[in-house]
Amino acid sequence: MASFYHFAILLPLFLCFVTPSVSTTRKLAALVEQQPLVLKYHNGALLKGNVTVNLIWYGKFTPVQRSVIVDFIKSLNYNRAPVPSTASWWKTTAKYRGGPCTLTVGKQILLENYSLGKLLKNSYLPALASKANFGNSINVVLTAKDVAVDGFCMSRCGTHGSTRPTRGLKRGAYLWVGNSETQCPGQCAWPFHQPIYGPQTPPLVSPNGDVGVDGMIINLATVLANAVTNPFNNGYFQGPATAPLEAVSACTGIFGSGAYPGYPGQVLVDKVTGASYNAHGVNGRKYLLPAMWDPQTSACKTLV
Repeated sequence: MASFYHFAILLPLFLCFVTPSVSTTRKLAALVEQQPLVLKYHNGALLKGNVTVNLIWYGKFTPVQRSVIVDFIKSLNYNRAPVPSTASWWKTTAKYRGGPCTLTVGKQILLENYSLGKLLKNSYLPALASKANFGNSINVVLTAKDVAVDGFCMSRCGTHGSTRPTRGLKRGAYLWVGNSETQCPGQCAWPFHQPIYGPQTPPLVSPNGDVGVDGMIINLATVLANAVTNPFNNGYFQGPATAPLEAVSACTGIFGSGAYPGYPGQVLVDKVTGASYNAHGVNGRKYLLPAMWDPQTSACKTLV
C-alpha cells in the first residue's frame, strides 16, 4: 500500500494576554510541553547503499525545470557545495538503521503526449513508474502543472509506495510529485505562495524563480526521505501504517529555527535576488528544504 504525504497548512497559535499567576504558568507549561517525537522502527527493510533514481516526466516540463530537479537529486550526495548544503540535509537519513543511502540519477523518460490523459487515477502511478525497470532503484513520477491526480491538492502533494516483486526482481519503490503552480500553490508550494488557510504572511521568494518547481523540490525532498526510511510501510514511522508520520512529514511546515504554524522559520536570503533558501547544491543551485526527524535527538532537524 502506498504511503501518502500531505503538506498541511497548520492553524495559527492563539496568544492570551492575561497575565497568569505563577502556579497557573506552571500548569500551562505542563499542558503545552511537547512530548518527544519518536518514529518507531517496525523492523522492515530500508533503502541503503547505492540507489538509482529514475525520473519519469509526465506532461510538458521545460529544460530549465527539469534541470532544477535533476540538480537537486545530484546535490544530495555532492559534498563540495558551500554550507549549509543539500548533502548535509540528506546525511540525516544515514542515522537511520543500515547506514547511508547514496542516490544517483539514472534514466529519464519523457512522456509529453499525455498518453493516459490529464486526469490520472492512483492506479496509474505505479504503472507510470514501471516505465523504468525496478531494481535497486526509486522510480519517480513527476506530473506537469496541467495534470490532475486523484487526491492532489485535496489531501496530498505527493506520495510514495512500492510494487510487489516479479520475475525475480526486487520489490520496487516509487514516488509521485505534482507541479502545483496552477492548481494549488497555496497548499503545495507554500511558503512560496500565499497559504490557502491560516496566517496570511507574505510568501517567500523562490530560489529558482519558479514557484511550482521550487514547491516540487520541497515535496520531492519529503517523499524521497520518507521512501528511503519507510519504503515498504514497515520502516520508520509514527501512528497508523495507513496514515503514517514519516521522516519529513512528521516535521511539516518547519524550514528554519524558530518556526511556528504559518511561519517557516529563519532561513537564508540571497542579497541579490531576495530569494529564500537553506541549502546549497550543485551548479550554484539554492534550495529550501524541510526539516527532517533526527533519530539521534528525536527532534526535527533544520539546516539553519
